Amino acid sequence: MILLVQAVGALYGLLAVIFGAFGAHALKKTFTEEQLRSFETGVKYQMYHAILLIVLGFNLGFSTPLESYMAYCFLIGIFLFSFSIYGLCISASKGKKQKWLGPVTPLGGLFLVAGWTLLFYSFIAHIV
Repeated sequence: MILLVQAVGALYGLLAVIFGAFGAHALKKTFTEEQLRSFETGVKYQMYHAILLIVLGFNLGFSTPLESYMAYCFLIGIFLFSFSIYGLCISASKGKKQKWLGPVTPLGGLFLVAGWTLLFYSFIAHIV
């Protein structure tokens, strides 16, 4: 599990840099300002959580179900959140908005919130 979290964290980081550059240069010509801001939000959240996954991979042993659930929440959440935003922006810029992706974004956000909640709980469980 440790290697999976680190590898996917590194992959998400790599893709965030590529997508960020792609958005800043190639998509700037075809996106509206709102689409560009949304795309950038997806990239930022992806990078923040990529870094978090790598940090978790180095600091957790994933020996408890809580740690594994936390990692899965972040892995799934960032995929659903950021990649649905990318799909919505790209499809809208081509005039064929994939509306079914709309509900996927908040679902991904819910997974991210759950991951952060589990992380918070893992810290305070030792205090209380």
